[in-house]
Amino acid sequence: MTSNQIQLPPPAQKGSLSLEEAIAGRRSARDFAPESISQSQLSQILWAAQGISNIRGRYRTVPSAGATYPLEVFVVCGRNGVEGIAEGIYRYQLDSHSLVLRRSGDVRLELAKAALDQESIYEAPVNIVICAVYSRTLLRYGERGERYVHMEVGHAGQNIYLQATALGLATVAIGAFDDEGVGKVLGLDEEYKPLSLVEPLYIMPVGSPA
Repeated sequence: MTSNQIQLPPPAQKGSLSLEEAIAGRRSARDFAPESISQSQLSQILWAAQGISNIRGRYRTVPSAGATYPLEVFVVCGRNGVEGIAEGIYRYQLDSHSLVLRRSGDVRLELAKAALDQESIYEAPVNIVICAVYSRTLLRYGERGERYVHMEVGHAGQNIYLQATALGLATVAIGAFDDEGVGKVLGLDEEYKPLSLVEPLYIMPVGSPA
């Protein structure tokens, strides 16, 4: 574990709310209370989005065409957004269930400006940004792979919705944003562009409902 890496609490695989209740209660929310979420809550959200559900079999919580795993998950944490975690941009490392710091500072306003000034992005304590490295799937399936990537990110988004509901939190799936602008905020050019095409697909603010 490096100095810029944060180990998240182990995710639970059993909760107090049934799947049926979570589905029935799932809603999109754009107004968030000005309060932080716990590390355990963030841990659970990230695990639901793209975590490992069976260590021995390396199975994930979201199905992936041909196990090509094109998705990359980033956490934009605001000031006092998560208890015990400083504001900044983090990449979710699913193998170790940890966060790796990419950039310090509260960039929620920058992210909101790249997304048509949507206030929910700035007001939520945390934003989950899901991106796709398309080449991982396209190399195996050709142009058809683009459809498979979009299916996969839909699965991840629904998992975030249901997990947030089960935790008493709220979220909304945002797809209206400038791809290049969001990419610059996340620093995607620095890591991915020389190798393959990567695009942000979802921004999902997460927090307690107002």
